[in-house]
Amino acid sequence: MVHAVPAALERLIKELSKFPGIGEKTATRLALYILRKPAAQALQLSEVLAELHKAIQLCEVCFTFSEESPCVICSDPKRNARLVCVVEEPGDLLAIEKTASYKGVYHILHGSLSPMDGIGPDELKVKELRQRVLSGEVDEVLIATSSTVPGEATASYLADMLGRLSVRTSRLACGIPMGMDIKYADMHTLGRAVETRRTLG
Repeated sequence: MVHAVPAALERLIKELSKFPGIGEKTATRLALYILRKPAAQALQLSEVLAELHKAIQLCEVCFTFSEESPCVICSDPKRNARLVCVVEEPGDLLAIEKTASYKGVYHILHGSLSPMDGIGPDELKVKELRQRVLSGEVDEVLIATSSTVPGEATASYLADMLGRLSVRTSRLACGIPMGMDIKYADMHTLGRAVETRRTLG
């Protein structure tokens, strides 16, 4: 039986299939699209990918991806540095920023608690959050983890930890359906949730 897919194309399909939300059919469609484009465009894409990890670093304050540290949000004097919004991933930060409803700064956990997967507080940026609060430079922590089971478990853990540190702690309020990852909420719903956040404890 003749193998219809060239080996080089098959390798690209396999790599593209590793991306979240991309199955083999979508990966094949993307690979064929890249193949149909001029070689110069494919080369440009490969150069951009190669530069990505060289150019991007973690902000030393909030741990988002940035080309500089501190990032543009942390270094913006117009932001309220005493209000810290805790999110799971950099994508959540981007979603909240699109609402234009939040004027504080952020703290990126880089995940959520999931004991079944071996992800506990030590695997997240929890210790760093605690240090920020203990520095005395934070008045309120807004917990904006997703309303999924891991997100709610993370929120509960953080609320308990922060409650012992005597800092005002709030949670996204109405508008976010249970089980929804906040990065997929529309900007008006998410904006309303930020504005109507509720105090915990």
